[in-house]
This record gives sequence, structure tokens and C-alpha cells, in this order.
Amino acid sequence: MRRSLTLLLALFLAFPAFASQIRIKDLVEFDGVRGNDLVGYGLVVGLNGTGDGIRNAPFTEEIMSSILERLGVNVTGEQFRPKNVAAVFVTADLPPFARAGSPIDVTVSAIGDAKSLLGGTLVMTPLNAADGQIYAVAQGTVIAGGASVEGQGASVTQGVPTAGVIPSGARVEREIDFDFSKLTSLRLALRTPDFTTAGRIEAAINNNYGRGVARMVDAGTVVLDIRATQAPSPAHALQRIEGITVEPQRRATVVVDQRSGTIVMGEDVRISRVAVSQGNLTLRIEEEPMVVQPNPFAPGETVVVPRTRADIREEPGIGLAEVPGGASLSEVVAGLNALGVSPRDMIDILKSIKAAGALHAEFLVR
Repeated sequence: MRRSLTLLLALFLAFPAFASQIRIKDLVEFDGVRGNDLVGYGLVVGLNGTGDGIRNAPFTEEIMSSILERLGVNVTGEQFRPKNVAAVFVTADLPPFARAGSPIDVTVSAIGDAKSLLGGTLVMTPLNAADGQIYAVAQGTVIAGGASVEGQGASVTQGVPTAGVIPSGARVEREIDFDFSKLTSLRLALRTPDFTTAGRIEAAINNNYGRGVARMVDAGTVVLDIRATQAPSPAHALQRIEGITVEPQRRATVVVDQRSGTIVMGEDVRISRVAVSQGNLTLRIEEEPMVVQPNPFAPGETVVVPRTRADIREEPGIGLAEVPGGASLSEVVAGLNALGVSPRDMIDILKSIKAAGALHAEFLVR
């Protein structure tokens, strides 16, 4: 872990910071150009004895009876206990501008006590959107993401065999009622709201197509006047604008992951003048029970006497070190890394510097 952090810092310091130009299409979401979530409830059949237990998942029997009755098979009053079926939730994302007949991928997840969906086939399942309307129908062979093997005395599971995907497993049956060609204005929603970035997007568009084409509304929205672009359609206007490059302004942020010891920082992070001192305190407790026996031919019994050794040791750490004002965080971390400070101790030091008000950045702990 320390070697990885050293390599990361070496790369960070070896190459000077430079202004990166990013396309507008990578910075914003266009109003109306979005996907929609779909969900359905279906049945996977053809499992090799790894399906739902009907006693533990009675809803599986209900949906199976409903499907058979729709197919003309009367199962009223019948009791059947198949182990090759499983009730599942089917989810999908309906992409923007999807047309009737277009295939989309679906994800299948077991909701009962099925052990595996490997080799199963999803029976025709309608997919509904938030408005309750059916927009797609899914069916096909499930590709499970794992495997499970079970014997009488042990079982082994790799991955997640109770969830899988069906590539191009659904077809769009209903299109989203949205006429993109009749729009006269369009909102550009910034993925990371920032006033400076929004102003630069406005200036970049107006410099290419004239004043009044783009107008910044707030930190997260820029309104585009389609008519002022003199484009044949809104699609042509976006085709011209989405390739314009802009240098985004990012907030100074430090992100640390305590579980893995990862530290990610921006180039604009600065530290005020501060002194740092860090040491490690180790508490050690050892139990060494001792057996005590009576003398030969003497009355008594053998007993175990507890013996405990407790020790508190303060290991050498970082002495009092002063960080000059205006130093970048990368320089401070590089110095701490050169002293052999572990990533977890480095995270504690950064948290303390932030608590002292000397770290001028947003500090996020994962």
C-alpha cells in the first residue's frame, strides 16, 4: 500500500499541473436527454433444482399458476412443488430516444430462496415505468454472475449466482411521448454545479455563436436559446455545442478511504502554517497462566494461577514539524511519506490539520 502511495505521489509531483479542456457534453446533462427506469416481476424456469422452495416463497406458486392459466392450463386446486422455478425482479434502463423494437439489456435478481439462476430462462415479463405503463417486454436466457456447488457436508459459492443479466433481453414496445424537435430552448444541467464553470460554458457558447445564445441561470443551469443558434433543429444545435471545450473549475477537495488507506486530492488544496506532531501508543497485555502443584505426598490439589503482564509503550513518531503557509497538500503528503508515515497515520494527521482549520478544502471520509 505504501509503495502504491509513493508511486502516486511521484507521478503527481513529476508532471506539472496544466489546464485541462473538457467537452461540454462531458460536463452537463441535456434537458430531455435522459433514461427511464423500468421494473417487472417475472418467473425464471429451467433451473436444475436450485429454484424457490414453494413453502418459503408462496408468491412463486401464485405467479406460476397465473402464467399457466393464461396459457390455457387449468391448475385450480392442484398442488405442485417444482424446484426448477424462481420468482425474480427484472430491471432495465430505457435509454433516451429508444424506438419501438429496439433491444435493451435487463438485470434479473431472485427475490425468494432460490440458490442459483444459472441456466434458467426468463418467461415473458412486462416492464413498467413509474407511470404504471408497460414500455418493454423481457424474455431470454439468464447469464448468472457466479456458481454454487453443494454437497452433504459442505457448500461453495463463488460470485452471486442469484443475480444475472440478459443482454438485449427486452424489446421496447412503447416510446416516450416527447417531441425533442419542437423545443425552442434547452437547459444544460451541470453534473457538478459551480458558478465559475457555468459562466465559462456560457462564454464559450456565446463566443462561438454570438451573444444571447446561452444564459447562465444559476450554478447548475445554463439555458440555451435554440432559435438564436440558427440551427435547423435542436439536434443540430446540440451537435454543434456539445463538442466545445471548457476548462471546469473544481472545488478543493480531499477524499480519504480509511478501509484501504487511499488518499485522493485536488491540485488546488492548500494548507496554512501549522505545526504537526504525531506518535504511536501501543498497549500490550499478555496472559501467561502458571500451574502450581503441591509438594510430593502433601495434601492439596493442582491449581492454575493467572499471571498477567501489562505494558504501555510509546513508539517514536513524528516530532514537532512546522509546515510553512501556502504549501500544497501534495508537498505535505510527499514529506510525510518520505518520513515513512503509514497511510492510516497520514489520514489521522490530515483529519487533525482539518480540525485545526489549516486545511482549506472539503474533507470527505469514506
